[in-house]
Amino acid sequence: MRLKLKFIKKKQSGRNSEGKVTVRHQGAEQKRFMRVIDFKRDKRNIAGRVVAVEYDPNRTVDLALIQYADGERRYILKPEGLNLEDTIVSGNEVEIKVGNAVPMKILPIGTIIHNIEITPGRGGQMARSSGTSATVAAQEGGYVHLKLPSGEIRKVSSLGFATIGSLGNAEWKNEILGKAGRKILMGIRPTVRGTAQNPRSHPHGGGEGRSGQGMATPKTYAGGPAVGKTRKKKKYSNKYILERRKGKR
Repeated sequence: MRLKLKFIKKKQSGRNSEGKVTVRHQGAEQKRFMRVIDFKRDKRNIAGRVVAVEYDPNRTVDLALIQYADGERRYILKPEGLNLEDTIVSGNEVEIKVGNAVPMKILPIGTIIHNIEITPGRGGQMARSSGTSATVAAQEGGYVHLKLPSGEIRKVSSLGFATIGSLGNAEWKNEILGKAGRKILMGIRPTVRGTAQNPRSHPHGGGEGRSGQGMATPKTYAGGPAVGKTRKKKKYSNKYILERRKGKR
């Protein structure tokens, strides 16, 4: 079955089905196509050739268009070092080289990977943005220990698939937009500081002159706390985190 690789992205402008704004600072973006990305890499043991490298306006990393031996085409995230006419394959017993997708149980310690499955068969969910990768730190039982870009060390099922290599386009974060108009065309509306608003519009508003937020801790526009830890203390995945990011346990 051949998949449709592109479709027009529907504009939501931060509004729900009732037309109410539920996500602020979104709207007015240019018309664009969404690319269907193969995060699962479930086309096993069929070689594919890189026939094009394309820019995707919806993400920070470039895409590689793969032409498989059976005629099907799919997009994948382009890792650093994968070039035109290179061949890749996904499977349980394939060579460990850039672009290939393999189960993490066969990876040697120190291997750099991306597009990592948290739940086997669900598709890659971690390390998918430009310049990111994770490193295999250890193998233990049915789990593999990964050092993530944040510095966190986490256990993941060793049956899950991951793609070899680090994602490219790492210099993306250094790009200068240049003007406000370009940001609006990207779908990002202007943001007004809370202290510049009136008290009825924001908790930080009001006061004579530049008075600051006027409270011990900052608040959101809805009055909730805007500082502190937001992760649930009893979250199910806590048992899989061996070391917190930034050295916190």
